[in-house]
Amino acid sequence: MQTGAFFNPLLVVAVVVIFFILNWIKVLKEYERGVVFRLGRVLEQPKGPGLILVLSPIDKLVRIGLRTIVLDVPPQDVITRDNVSVKVNAVVYFRVVEPKKAVIEVQDYLYATSQLSQTTLRSVLGQAELDELLSERDKLNSRLQTIIDEHTDPWGIKVSMVEIKHVDLPQEMQRAMAKQAEAERERRAKIIHAEGEQQASAKLLEAANTLSQNPSTIQLRYLQTLVEIGAENSSTIVFPMPIDLMKGLFEKK
Repeated sequence: MQTGAFFNPLLVVAVVVIFFILNWIKVLKEYERGVVFRLGRVLEQPKGPGLILVLSPIDKLVRIGLRTIVLDVPPQDVITRDNVSVKVNAVVYFRVVEPKKAVIEVQDYLYATSQLSQTTLRSVLGQAELDELLSERDKLNSRLQTIIDEHTDPWGIKVSMVEIKHVDLPQEMQRAMAKQAEAERERRAKIIHAEGEQQASAKLLEAANTLSQNPSTIQLRYLQTLVEIGAENSSTIVFPMPIDLMKGLFEKK
């Protein structure tokens, strides 16, 4: 039996060609771009999305995602300008806008952005005081975003937002701030009470001046008070008698 009848060189060549063609065809999603290196040199324009042809092993494809990446910055030990030690973590939102630079200019853009975010967080917050860190986060977030975006721009990365998530204070600092807040609330309560007393005294003085200008008003007010007392369910009522009415009873005739 001859084996040559079963061996067809054209069939082998066709199978090899089909295999290479299938291996060369790549599919890139809508949010992906492909940076292609041909014999070690990068092509001018990234490829994709859709079907692309990568001539392996001559070409090498590097996939880059264009979606926004949410990077969680781990807690960092920060000493503020007023010498308070705190732990601060943050979150960074960024995306690749130039895939070619993200591949060529930096070895691992995700790791590089993470390390840059940590060092920038410690540097910027170390120049702020504790009160500023707690009450002016928007300004610090904007400053962090500007600095990180400026340093990642050569890598083809755009930082859209940086948010400080949590500030962890030492226990003794938390107790001191609680006492300060309580003292502040007591101070405000005393001020409000004093202002109320001042307003009440001013109204009483105004009423006294009005009554002193018309003596008959005092008598009407006196009679009105007696009527209000009489409306109560009391068995015995003692009310003062004007001294002018009692003079005639004690004068000697």
